[in-house]
Amino acid sequence: MSTTNDKGLDMAMLYKGLVEQSHDAIIFADRDGLVRVWNSGAERIFGHKAADVIGGTLDLIIPERMLQAHNNGFNHAVSTGDMKYENKVLTTRSMHKDGTRIYVDMSFGLIRDEAGNVLGAQAIARDVTERYANETAQRVKIAELEKALAEKSSEQS
Repeated sequence: MSTTNDKGLDMAMLYKGLVEQSHDAIIFADRDGLVRVWNSGAERIFGHKAADVIGGTLDLIIPERMLQAHNNGFNHAVSTGDMKYENKVLTTRSMHKDGTRIYVDMSFGLIRDEAGNVLGAQAIARDVTERYANETAQRVKIAELEKALAEKSSEQS
């Protein structure tokens, strides 16, 4: 099977470039939960170099209180082929290497071989910490304005 398209483009190199050069984190963990792909976007967002993550688990980016739920969901997904959050974007907390809590939009999917067997799970993540902080500040400000308006209305009654 040729790895070049009709324009002579090496498709394997293209796919590799798409993953490695993406600004979003692209992560793949095999059926055992071991990280096999950790791109430059993951390095930037989570602060861990690929060489330090490949072959290990995702525990280093999952807050401790969420770890059991993550592991249960991951194990269920790879054993049954059914993933709760597949085809959805989930905003969740994560951890940067320096200990900073971050918020990420994540999408998940199962990767299957040609026979349909689950090889593992992939996640694509985007750091939305700044957006989350801005939205939180807006909600606080709106609540303050609503409270002030309610107080003003009750004074005029």
